[in-house]
Amino acid sequence: MLNIEELRFDEKGLIPAIVKDAISGKVLTLAYMNRESLKVSMEKGLTCFWSRSRQELWLKGETSGNYQHIVSITADCDNDALLVTVEPDGPACHTGSFSCFEKPVYQSEDKHEFSLDGLMKLIEGRKLDKKEGSYTTYLFEKGLDKILKKVGEESTEVIIAAKAEDKAETVYEISDLAYHVMVLMVEAGISLEDIHRELASRHVIDHKVKQEKMTK
Repeated sequence: MLNIEELRFDEKGLIPAIVKDAISGKVLTLAYMNRESLKVSMEKGLTCFWSRSRQELWLKGETSGNYQHIVSITADCDNDALLVTVEPDGPACHTGSFSCFEKPVYQSEDKHEFSLDGLMKLIEGRKLDKKEGSYTTYLFEKGLDKILKKVGEESTEVIIAAKAEDKAETVYEISDLAYHVMVLMVEAGISLEDIHRELASRHVIDHKVKQEKMTK
């Protein structure tokens, strides 16, 4: 682990901290820390910044309730910037937006950013605002039984492709299965965060089991 004293704070004693969501990977905000706020962040496990406008420590969420629970803090190659990965209790921006970065400046016409969070939002949109000709809308219109049937079919396709040891086909079929499972999640009211929390809890249990085995 890097020691705090190895970090390079600027002439004002500050270091930029880029905060991103642990689940979606989306950048939430850019703030600044000094040595004291960084120590508070590490002690509490909650983001604490230095407010340049108020010239005081600022524990994120202290007034709004939108705390940011720290998963990890990583320094860049020059030790003069931090990447803080968090699990937020609510919006990061004072405007109420999930992220402070919501104003497009440029968008390529032929390149598009992809994320599971973005795909989930698209699927949710197809359920709420049905689009004619959309396969996703068709699945929601047919209902749970149809969605479950497709999940079963795609699971079988994954097994067949994997058994044939065809990597490309297996990737293709797993992608199909993942999409249909996400449709099922939306239909059942299950979020990506629900799955993330469940898997995270299992990771802790698995880690403890491994430790127990090593001590025997």
